[in-house]
Amino acid sequence: MFKSGFSSFFVRGQSYLVSVTVDDVHDVINVSAVDIPDAKVLKMIKRAEVTLELELSKEIDYENCTDAEKEFITVLAAVYAICYLTGGSAVGLSFTVGDQNVSVLSKAPPLDILQSELERILNGLKQPYVGRV
Repeated sequence: MFKSGFSSFFVRGQSYLVSVTVDDVHDVINVSAVDIPDAKVLKMIKRAEVTLELELSKEIDYENCTDAEKEFITVLAAVYAICYLTGGSAVGLSFTVGDQNVSVLSKAPPLDILQSELERILNGLKQPYVGRV
């Protein structure tokens, strides 16, 4: 329907949402399908979607979500990918990086930066909207 890189937007009063793709996750940590197979990243996206659903107590569809939901799912899936590549582990919002030295992650952002971003996005998603409609 629409390329995932687009933000949510309106056309003739109709709101269109965005989708999280495997490429979105690869881009966050600067890796490719050679480093982590697409099928594995897709599982990470689905796990991140479920985690967000549990945090917000509402249904989320990674293929049809808001920009903020997309960003959270993408960043969390990227954290899962880092854990996977380093031999670490991840469950929900709890994760540990393994001790494997992985040169492919040399261009990835630091994990603490990604974790801070996750917290910032989640806090924004949990805040009630106050404003005009």
